[in-house]
Amino acid sequence: MTAALIGFALVLILVLLRLPIVFAMGLVGTLGFAYERGGSILSERGLKAAMSMVGRQITDTAQDYGLSVIPLFILMGLFVNKGGLARELYAVSNAFLGHFKGGIAMATVAACGGFSAICGSSLATAATMSKVAMPEMRRYQYSDELSTASIAAGGTLGILIPPSVILVIYGLLTETSIGKLFVAGIIPGVLGILLYLFAVRWTVWRNPESGPSGEKHGWGEKLTALRSVWAVLLLFFLVIGGLYGAFDFHPLNLTFSPTEAAGMGAMGAFLIALSRGGLTLSSTFEVLKETTYTAAALFSVLIGAQIFSNFINLAGLPEALIGLVTAYDVEPFVVILMILGIYIILGCVFESLSMLLLTVPIFFPLVTSMGYDPIWFGIVVVVVTEISLITPPVGLNVFILKGVVGDVSTATIFKGVTPFWIADIFRLALIVLVPWLVLVLPEHMGAMGH
Repeated sequence: MTAALIGFALVLILVLLRLPIVFAMGLVGTLGFAYERGGSILSERGLKAAMSMVGRQITDTAQDYGLSVIPLFILMGLFVNKGGLARELYAVSNAFLGHFKGGIAMATVAACGGFSAICGSSLATAATMSKVAMPEMRRYQYSDELSTASIAAGGTLGILIPPSVILVIYGLLTETSIGKLFVAGIIPGVLGILLYLFAVRWTVWRNPESGPSGEKHGWGEKLTALRSVWAVLLLFFLVIGGLYGAFDFHPLNLTFSPTEAAGMGAMGAFLIALSRGGLTLSSTFEVLKETTYTAAALFSVLIGAQIFSNFINLAGLPEALIGLVTAYDVEPFVVILMILGIYIILGCVFESLSMLLLTVPIFFPLVTSMGYDPIWFGIVVVVVTEISLITPPVGLNVFILKGVVGDVSTATIFKGVTPFWIADIFRLALIVLVPWLVLVLPEHMGAMGH
């Protein structure tokens, strides 16, 4: 256990020294594995065992069919972006909500939720919606705090509302059903949207000048806007409906695996973007190139995490934690609270994927040994990770937004997102105290035999 804790501390130190997380986890994992096998990090026996483990891990990851779902969902999100669906989603949300006080910020949150349902990336959601929503909010003289906060917070929904790349990686790491994780994220995702809308209303109630009313749209305009997003609704229903078994009736009997659903989604997004004139030969090549770069980066981090996980498991840290909890008879709920506290602290330093990959191999065996559902724990981890995207000092969504907007300080954005991460804490408490919110849909899915 001592060696594992030293290894964990070394990873933290190396990351704080700006070494990329993939190299930090890979290096510490390799040397730690050599130490456990040979008694010294420089022993020939230990180094041979470590090199063999690293080579096997790289080969196994490259040949893992389950991982093919990652580039397909990335490809789907990029094609969706090229199809201009973000602007149409925003137009619909604005038509229904824009005339309220703070309504354009509320429309931004709702559009972020819709875009997340077909994108799966928080950073992409924040970057895309900032280009769509920020000019409109500035036209109505919204405060910079509320404008940027609604985009940054709304963007966090991308890693929870299915399809979510983070949930895919969690499912692969823990051998948990990806389909059930996806449907488990629906209710917490919708709850997140509702609480963010309440955060907007709270902000406007405290300072009415921060979010003036926009134009009121007639029902004709609302219905016209709704018709423009049929493709989004169809694509979401195709992907999630196929996973859930919505098409499993005679004579269709169609139920998709996660990879099949991702493939159908990518093809559907490609056809939508093509039909709307959003694709040229050069832009298609750019989409494919960006998909390759992003997937390669994710695979590299995943390999580093698995190497580190092999060392942690060999050193016996998960078993030691279970033994400590058993020996001191700590209440399971207290352990969960401690884990959540660690996640919130780490979220101030780590970005979301790194935090997930570094901690899940350690905490997952402990949580499941106490009888908690792995699907519930996956959603809890992702919600905590969402909080880290908008909390200082790292808050990746904040820095992405700062890079896109340019003329708003990070301090202004962090100040604006405060009501939103408070809403996230409230949602996290609900999910922890009422697991039914997470498990009701997966249990129904299991009852149907999918």
